[in-house]
Amino acid sequence: MKVKVWNTIVQLSKERGVATHVIVDAIKESLKVASSQYFSHDEEIIVTFLAEKGELRVYSVKTITKTPKNLATEISLEDAKDIDPKAKIGETIEVDLPSETLGRISAQAAKQVIFQKVRDAEQEKIYNQFASRIGDLITGVLRRFEPNNNMILELDKTEVLFPQREMLPNESFRRGDRVKAVIKHVYKEASGAQVIVSRTDNRFLAKLLELETPEIANGSIVIKDIVRQAGERAKVAVLTREKDIDPVGACIGFKGNRILAISQELQGEKIDIIEWSDNPLDYAKAALSPAKVEKVFVRNMSEKMLQAVVAKDHLSLAIGKKGMNVRLASILVGYRIEINQA
Repeated sequence: MKVKVWNTIVQLSKERGVATHVIVDAIKESLKVASSQYFSHDEEIIVTFLAEKGELRVYSVKTITKTPKNLATEISLEDAKDIDPKAKIGETIEVDLPSETLGRISAQAAKQVIFQKVRDAEQEKIYNQFASRIGDLITGVLRRFEPNNNMILELDKTEVLFPQREMLPNESFRRGDRVKAVIKHVYKEASGAQVIVSRTDNRFLAKLLELETPEIANGSIVIKDIVRQAGERAKVAVLTREKDIDPVGACIGFKGNRILAISQELQGEKIDIIEWSDNPLDYAKAALSPAKVEKVFVRNMSEKMLQAVVAKDHLSLAIGKKGMNVRLASILVGYRIEINQA
């Protein structure tokens, strides 16, 4: 069978963004599957593609004999002459797959293999495109809502998953909205590549800070650690080796403009910027911001417990709503912090 398919291949390549050679290989394989219904004696099926002619050919090579014993490799002189009147015993002849034999079932089988191969190539392309971008800040367009309240965003002509668990509390979106998020995971599964984005991941806050703070973007200030109760409160520890840069002030911005912009993006999440320290006592004192801490001392080093002393009017600030402030500070410092009133 000879079929001119180059225009179809080129069109499919453009539509799916898959290299033409991948589609050609898929078609070759599909034709082998489909033609096995015609070449039913375990013949060696050869599929060739002449790119310059855009021509596919499916055939099997057989030796012409008077009385064929192995139908997989031999053909009778009578049958050979139906293909080539000049055929002679002892010669080989190429037996083409008649186009009319590719009926409804064969065509469907070919279609399924082509679809699967093209889909596999598309998924591999998606995985390779996004696997190296984990942690990157992206802006996708909300295309639809899933029944389980997950959302599907379009990013670079690819659908990515924005699960409900990765959304901030009480935030809502409408179809067509542009949504900022960070690429959290890229999975390669049997069902295909899956890109998952998040707004609750710590890296999302880190990228927003980098976007708003040039000193972070150029490396003058380094984010050492982040802890969050997404949508409610976050603590970010920063450090600089530059003597003329105030790392906390730079992140907050003039009149708080930088941190305010980030807080608004995070649905009002309160963000405490503190200076990182390798001294756990100094670090804990800063981590309990916005409370003013009079002193911090070690209560039990083996159990990594610290005691912080604050004035009465700062006690509630130090503890925070439902104990959130002291809990986040403890996670940030790596020590359990207990609050005492002075």
